[in-house]
Amino acid sequence: MTRPTGGPVTPRTRTAGLAAPGTPGTPGRPPSAGPAPAAGPLVLGVRHHGPGSARAVAAALEAGRPKAVLIEGPPEADALVALAADEEMRPPVALLAHAVDDPGRAAFWPMAEFSPEWVALRWALAHGAEVRFVDLPAAHTLAATDPTWGDEDEVAGQGLRVDPIAELAEAAGYDDAERWWEDVVELRGAADPFAPFEALADAMGALREAYGHGGHPRDLVREAHMRIRLRAAQKEFGDDVAVVCGAWHVPALRRASRVTADRALLKGLPKVKTELTWVPWTHRRLARRSGYGAGIDAPGWYAHLFTAPDRPVERWMTKVAGLLREEDLPISSAHVIEAVRLADTLAVLRGRPLPGLGETTDAVTAVMGDGSDVPLGLVRDRLVVGDVLGTVPPGAPAVPLQRDLERLQRALRLKPEAHERELELDLRKDNDAARSRLLHRLRLLGIGWGTPVAGRGSTGTFRESWRLRWEPELHVQVAEAGVWGTTVEAAATAKAASQAAAADDLATVTALAEQCLLAGLGDALPAVLHALADRAALDADVAHLAQALPALARSLRYGDVRATDTTALAEVAAGLAERICVGLPPACTGLDTDAAADMRDRIDAVHTAIALLPDRPAPADAPAGPGEGPAERWGGVLRRLVERERVPGVLRGRAARLLLDEGRLPEGEAARLMGLALSPGTPPADAAAWIEGFVGGASGGGLLLVHDERLLGLVDDWLGAVPAEAFTDVLPLLRRTFAAYEPGVRRTLGELVARGPAAGGSAATAGIPGFAADLDGPRADAVLPLLHLILGTEAAV
Repeated sequence: MTRPTGGPVTPRTRTAGLAAPGTPGTPGRPPSAGPAPAAGPLVLGVRHHGPGSARAVAAALEAGRPKAVLIEGPPEADALVALAADEEMRPPVALLAHAVDDPGRAAFWPMAEFSPEWVALRWALAHGAEVRFVDLPAAHTLAATDPTWGDEDEVAGQGLRVDPIAELAEAAGYDDAERWWEDVVELRGAADPFAPFEALADAMGALREAYGHGGHPRDLVREAHMRIRLRAAQKEFGDDVAVVCGAWHVPALRRASRVTADRALLKGLPKVKTELTWVPWTHRRLARRSGYGAGIDAPGWYAHLFTAPDRPVERWMTKVAGLLREEDLPISSAHVIEAVRLADTLAVLRGRPLPGLGETTDAVTAVMGDGSDVPLGLVRDRLVVGDVLGTVPPGAPAVPLQRDLERLQRALRLKPEAHERELELDLRKDNDAARSRLLHRLRLLGIGWGTPVAGRGSTGTFRESWRLRWEPELHVQVAEAGVWGTTVEAAATAKAASQAAAADDLATVTALAEQCLLAGLGDALPAVLHALADRAALDADVAHLAQALPALARSLRYGDVRATDTTALAEVAAGLAERICVGLPPACTGLDTDAAADMRDRIDAVHTAIALLPDRPAPADAPAGPGEGPAERWGGVLRRLVERERVPGVLRGRAARLLLDEGRLPEGEAARLMGLALSPGTPPADAAAWIEGFVGGASGGGLLLVHDERLLGLVDDWLGAVPAEAFTDVLPLLRRTFAAYEPGVRRTLGELVARGPAAGGSAATAGIPGFAADLDGPRADAVLPLLHLILGTEAAV
C-alpha cells in the first residue's frame, strides 16, 4: 500500500495538540491544555512502557476517579489481579499464558514500573476500583494457527508496516521517532491531565482514516472483544469507567458499532485450554535488541525518568558517575557538573524542552569519557538498559516443577539473577556438589539457566565453572519440562530414560550416560546402560566406538568424584575398549588424507580415555600371573600401527609418538623409525605426514625436537634433501605442523638449526642458556618442595 497523498485529512492536521515545546511558534512553551475529554467512558490511549504515558495515566485516573479500570490484557488474568498488591510483587513482571497441553506455546504481557498498565492496575487496587482485562483471551491467541495472525508490527497483505509513532513524528517534522516521543510525552508536563490523551486520540483517528484499521486482521478481532467487555462494564458501572489501551485502538473503542457485528467477528475462533500466572521479567528483556516486539530501547533510562522526583538530568549524571567510579575511573563532582551543563546546552541548541537520552549520552562521552566510547558502553549496558529483575509472590500459580525448583534454589542459595555471573564449584563440598547436580539436571531438561565454561574447573575433576543468567523465557522451559515429572530429579530421570530408549546411535547414548552421572541420576542409569550395551553390541564401526569411549571414560572419572557406583558402566567401557583394540588396526588401513586426520583425533581421544579405565579382574579359570590390562592391550595396538606399511603416515607417526611419551618406545627406536619414514625411498608427502603425526599438534612435539638432537637432525637432513619439485607440495603440511608451536619453541629450533650439529656428539643445545649436556640432578631436585606444596602432597621419606 502506498502512502496516501492529498485530501482534506492528514496526520499533520490532527497533531497540533502534540506539538513539541520549542517548535516554531511556541518556543519553550508546553502544549495547551487541549480539549476536555469526550463524553462517555474515559479512554486513555498510551504507548506501552512509556513513563510519560504512565504519569499521565496516574494523573487522569486521580482526576477522574473511575469505579472500574479496564486494561489491555488477557481476561483470564482477572483472577491474578489481587497478587499485584502483594508487597513481594515488584516489577518488571509479566503475565505468562501457556497452553496446558503444549506448554511451549506461550505468550507474555510484560509490565514495568513505568508501564501505564501497571500504574493503572496499582491505582485501581489502591482505590478499591474494579480491575478487568479486556483484550482477546489468551485461549484464542495461543490457538491461532492462521499465518496472518502474526506479529502485530506487520501489516498482513499490504506489504507495509504502520508505525504510528514514526508517522506522527514525520508529520511533526522529526526524522527520529524516539526523539519526537520524548519531546512531546516523556519530557513534557501538562496542567490538564486529559490533554495528551485527547491529542493522541485525535492523531490516531487521522492515521486510521489514512491507513484504515492498520491492516492487521487480528486488530479488528481484538477491538471487537474490547468493545464487548467495555459494554459489559458500562452496564454495571455506567460511564464511570476508564480504559487503558494502546493509543492505536482508541478510535475503534470510541466508534459506535453493533453488538451483533462484534460477536460475528469473534465467532468460530480457535481455542485451547490455557493457564496464566505472573513471572519475573527483566529490563534487558524489555529492550528492543532482545527481540521483544513491543520493547523499548532504554528501559533503564525510562525507569529513571519515571522515578526521579525532580532534576532528572542531575540525578542521572550522578548515577553514571557512581557507576564509573566503581570501575576505578577517576570521575569527580566537577565531571558531573560539567556533564549536566553540556547536556543542557545541547538541548537548547537542538531545540528540545529538556535534555534527553541523546544529550546525556553525548555529554557523558565528551566529559566523563574524554571522547572515548568505552565508558559509554558500560553505561548503556548497566544503566540505559540495566539488569533489573522483578519478583513475584510465592502465592502466584505455578506448575509443581517450578515450585520444586524454587525450593531447591532457596535451599542451595542459588538466587536467580538477571545479570550474568560466574559460579565456581568445588565438588568436594556437599552444597557445591548439590548445586552441580541441579544445574546438570536442568540442562538435561532443556532449562538453560547455567552453561558450563572453561575456568578453574577445567584443571581438575573436582571443580566446575558455570555461567548463570536467569531469563524470563526459562519459565516457559520449566512449564514444558513439567510434563516429565513434578520434581527436578524425577523429571530429569524420566526424560533421560525416554531419550535412551529413543536414541538410535551410540554417541548419543554415551553422552546421555555422562549427563546422568554428572546429574546424579542413579535411577536413570539402568535404562541408559541397557540401551548403551544394546547399541554397542550392534555397532561394528570402529570410528563410532572410538567416538563413544572418551565420554564413558569421563563418566567413570566423574562418578569417582561424585561417589557414584559406576561398576556397570565400567564393564561397558571395558568391552568397548576391547573391541576398539581388535578392530582399530584394520580400520586404519587404506584411508585418504581427510579420513586419516579424523582417525588421528579418534586415536588421541581413545589413548586419553584408556588411561582412565580400571583394569578388569581376571576370570576365575584364568591361569595365575599378571593379567593384561587395557593400557597393555592398547600399547600393542599402537605398536601394530607403527609397523603397518598400509597405515597412513600421519597415523604411524602419531602411534610412535604416543608410545614414546608412555615410555614404551626407546628413544633410539624412535630415531630408527623416523629414519625409515624419512628415507629417500619414501615419497615426500608421506614423510611429511609422518612428521605431522609425530611432532604435530599440541602434544609438545616442538620441545621434543629441542631436546633430542638426533630427531632434529633427521628432520633437518630430510628437509634439506627434498627435491625442489616436491618441496612445494609438502610445504603447506610442514607449515601447519610447525606453526602450532609456541613462538619461543620456534625461535629455539631456528637457533639450533642455524648452529648446526654440535661437536663431539654433545646435545644440540650445548652452549645455549638454560640447556646442559646432561641432567643436573641437584637443580632438578630443588623444585620438588615447591611441587609438593602446589599439589598438597608429602615428600617421600
